[in-house]
Amino acid sequence: MSSTARNALLLMIGSSIVLALSLGIRHAFGLFLQPMSTEFGWGREIFAFAIAIQNLIWGILQPFVGAFADRYGVKRTVFFSALAYMLGLVLMAYASTPSALILSAGLLIGFGLSGTSFAVLLSAVGRSVAPEKRSMAMGMASAAGSFGQFVMLPGTLGLLEWLGWSSTLLVCAGLIALLLPLSRMLKEDLATPTDDSDKLPLRSVLKQVAGHTDFWLLSLGFFVCGFQVVFIGIHIPAYLVDQHLPAQAGTTVLALVGLFNIVGTWCAGWLGGRYSKPHLLAALYFLRAIAITLFFYLPLSEFSAYAFAVAMGLLWLSTVPLTNGTIATMFGVRHLSMLAGIVFLFHQVGSFLGGWLGGLAYDQTGSYSLVWQLSIILSVIAALLNLPIRERFVAFTKVQTSN
Repeated sequence: MSSTARNALLLMIGSSIVLALSLGIRHAFGLFLQPMSTEFGWGREIFAFAIAIQNLIWGILQPFVGAFADRYGVKRTVFFSALAYMLGLVLMAYASTPSALILSAGLLIGFGLSGTSFAVLLSAVGRSVAPEKRSMAMGMASAAGSFGQFVMLPGTLGLLEWLGWSSTLLVCAGLIALLLPLSRMLKEDLATPTDDSDKLPLRSVLKQVAGHTDFWLLSLGFFVCGFQVVFIGIHIPAYLVDQHLPAQAGTTVLALVGLFNIVGTWCAGWLGGRYSKPHLLAALYFLRAIAITLFFYLPLSEFSAYAFAVAMGLLWLSTVPLTNGTIATMFGVRHLSMLAGIVFLFHQVGSFLGGWLGGLAYDQTGSYSLVWQLSIILSVIAALLNLPIRERFVAFTKVQTSN
C-alpha cells in the first residue's frame, strides 16, 4: 500500500472515530434536560436555550474553522477543538447557573463541535479519495457518527442512573480527551493542488459562490434539517414522558434513530454516487414530512414511537453526505471545509431555533404541538427548495478588479 493510500485509510478511520465520539456525546445532551432542570428549578427553556446557543456558535464558527482546516489541516483543527469540547464538558458538570450553562454547554462545546464534526472531517475525507468514490466515503464516515449516537445514548442513560448527571459529564469529558492523541493520525497532503480555485484569492472564490443561486437553495434546505434534528433530539424524551410513555422510551427512540441512521447515511452515500444528490435531498425532506405527520397526528404508543424512530433514523443525517457531496461537485474540494461550513451555518441557525423554540413553546403553552406542525411545513419547503438545484461543476474565473 502506498503512503498516500495508507494516509487516506488512516484519515477515514480516524475521522470515523472522532465523529462517533463527538456526535455520540452531543446527541445525548437531551437526556440531561430533565435532571438538570429539576435540580436547579429551571424551566425547560433555559436548558434548551443553552443547547440552542451551542448550535448557533457551532454554526457561526464553522466557516472560519473550516477555512483554518483548509489551510492548516484537519489534525490541528481537531486537536484544538477537542480541547475546547473537553473543557466545556468539565465546566458543564459544575454549572449551577444559567450563565455557567451557556458558557460551558453553549460557547465552549459549540466551538468544540465546529472542529470535530461533519463539515471539517467529511471535507478531509472527500479530499483524500477519487471523485467517483467521494459520496460513498462521506456516507461511510457519516455512518460512524450515527454508530456513536447508537452506542452513547444507552451508555449515557446507564451512567446517569449510576453516577448522576454531573459525574456522567466528567466521564464524557474523559472520552473526548481521547481525541487529543487520536488527532495525530489525521494526516492530509494539503500541498497537492486540487482544482483551479487554488490559484484564486479567497475573496474571489467567495464572491463567485455568493452569486450562485443553487448554493443558497441548498443552504436554506439545510436550515430545515437543523431545525428538525435538534428539536427532536433535545425534546422528544420529555415529549414522550409528557404523553405518559416510560422514560426508557425516549432513550430507546434516540438510540434507534442512531442505529438506523447508520443504514441511512451509508445508503445516502451510495445513492449519491449514482443519482442526482439534490433530487435525493428533496425526496428525503418529503419523506420526513410524511413521517412527522403520521407520528404527530396518529395515536401515540411505544410501537408508534419506535416506528417513527426507525423512519427518522433512515432520514436523519442522510442529508449530510448528500449536501457536502453536492458542494464538492459544484465547487471542487480545495475550499470544501469552508464552503460546507457556510452551508452548515444555515443548518445551525435552524438548530438554534428548533432547540430554543421547542423549550419556549412548551413553557408558554404546555405543549410541543406548534413546533411539530412547523416542522412538517418546513419539510415540504425544504423539498421544494432542493428540486431545482443543478448538480454541475462551476468553473471559477479570476475576477478583474479596477484600480
